Amino acid sequence: MPSISFSKVQVVTPFPSSPIPLLLAISGAPETMSGCHCSLSPAKDQIQMQQRRSRLALFCALLRELFFSPSPAKVGSGVRNLSYTTLKPAQKEEPKLEESGEEAEAVTEGGEKNVEDMVEERGGTGDVTATALQRSVKQLHFGGWEEKAAAAAEVKRIAQKDGGARRTLAALGVIPSLVSMLDSDDGRRRRLAVQALVELANGSFTNKALMAEAGVLKRLPRLIMDTRDPSRRKECLECLVLLLSVSSLAKTQFPVAAGDVLPPLIEILDSGSAVDDLKLTCLGTLYNLSTKLGNARAIVSGGAVGALVRLSREKEASELALATLGNLVVTAVGKMAMEEDEMVPGTLFETMAWEDKPRSQELAVYVLMVLAQRSTMQRRKVAESGLVPLLLEVALLGTPVARKRALQTLQWFKMDTQTSMAGRLAPQAKTSDLSVDDKVVDQSESKEYRKDIKKMVKLSLRKNMEYITRRATVLEDVSSI
Repeated sequence: MPSISFSKVQVVTPFPSSPIPLLLAISGAPETMSGCHCSLSPAKDQIQMQQRRSRLALFCALLRELFFSPSPAKVGSGVRNLSYTTLKPAQKEEPKLEESGEEAEAVTEGGEKNVEDMVEERGGTGDVTATALQRSVKQLHFGGWEEKAAAAAEVKRIAQKDGGARRTLAALGVIPSLVSMLDSDDGRRRRLAVQALVELANGSFTNKALMAEAGVLKRLPRLIMDTRDPSRRKECLECLVLLLSVSSLAKTQFPVAAGDVLPPLIEILDSGSAVDDLKLTCLGTLYNLSTKLGNARAIVSGGAVGALVRLSREKEASELALATLGNLVVTAVGKMAMEEDEMVPGTLFETMAWEDKPRSQELAVYVLMVLAQRSTMQRRKVAESGLVPLLLEVALLGTPVARKRALQTLQWFKMDTQTSMAGRLAPQAKTSDLSVDDKVVDQSESKEYRKDIKKMVKLSLRKNMEYITRRATVLEDVSSI
C-alpha cells in the first residue's frame, strides 16, 4: 500500500481507483480521506494551506499532461496536413510557390493512390467535380500520349470554367506535365498543352512562376520559330499569347531571363509585314520585359530600338512601342542607342502631331524630354529638326500631362537660348548697315509668328473651356444620381 508523507501529515490509504482521492490526499485535505490522522499546529496553519494550494496546482498540471495532451501521432498528422489546408481554393490568398512545388512532387512520387487522396481531400470547386479532377490528374501523370492530350483538353475546360480550380490543378502538379508536352512531335498535343497553360496562367502569378520554373521560357522560343510558317500562324499566336502572359513576371521580383526569348520577338517585329496580332503580342511581351531595367542591355543589343522606332509611326502599335522606348530611354545604354538613331527626331515629330492619339503624344513628349535632359547636343539636334514649334503647340493644346512635359522641355531650350545670346553680346554693326529689304523681311516673319501664336492661344482657351464644361456636366450628372 502506498504511503504519502508530508510534514505533520500522515495519509495511509489503499491505491484509489480514481485519481481524485489521490489528488485530494496529495493536496493535504484530511477531511476527505477516511482513516487519515492529521496534527496541525495553529501557528503553522497559514503555511500549510499555501503548501496545499501549490501542490494542488502542480498535480492538476500533471494530470492534464498525462490525460489530455494529444498523442505524437496526432500531432504529426496535423503538421502533415497543414500544407494541404493552406492551399484549399476557398482561401483568398494564393498558395506559396514552395508549397505548390512540394505538393506537385508528392503527387508524382506517391502514385495514383496519392492523387486520389489529395483530390478527395480538396474536392471539386464550383461546378467542377472531384471525379473530373482526379481523372485529369491521373492521365497527365501516368497516362499515354493520347490520354495526356485528352487530359490537357479537360484541364483547359476546367480552368476556363472555374477560376478556383486553377490553384488546385497547379497544386496537384499538372503544370510540369503540361510543359513537358511542349516537346512532343505532334502539333495537336502541343497546341492542347499550350491552350491549357494559357488558361492556368490567367490571373495567377503563382502558376506563371511554376511554368517558368518548369522551363516554359526555354521551350516557347523554339516553338515560335518553328511555327512562323503562314499555315501554322494560329499555333504561333497561341505560343506568343502564353509567352506574353508569363513575361508579366518581369514586373515582380521573380527573375525572368530575356536572353532566350528576345530573338524570335525581334525577328517578328523586324518583318516587313503589316501590324497584326503577332506583332502586337510581341510588343506587349517586349514591354513587359523592358519594365525590368536589368533586361535593357539585352533588348538594346538585340536590335530592338530600330524596330520600336519604326513601329512608333504606326498608329495601331505606337502606344506600346513608345511605352517600351520610354522604359529603355531611362537607361544609359537605351538613351545612347536612341541618340545614335537618326530616325528618332522625325518619328517623335510625327507622333507628337497626332491629336487623335493623346496617349501616344504624351509618350513621345516623355521620350523627347528624357533625351533632351542634361544633353546640350541633343537639344541642338531637336532644335535643328524643327521640334520646338511643335513642342509649343503641345504645351498649349495637348493633354495636361503632355503640357507639363512640353513646358519642362521648352524651359531647357529657353536656358540654352539665353546662354547662347549672352555669349554673342559684343559690339555689333550699326543698324544703318542693314538693308531696308532685310528689315522688311524680319518684320513680316515676326508678324506671322505672332499671328500663329495668337491662333494657338485662342484654340487652347477654347479647348480648356470645353474641358471645364464637360467636367462640370459630368459632376452635375453624378450629383443628381
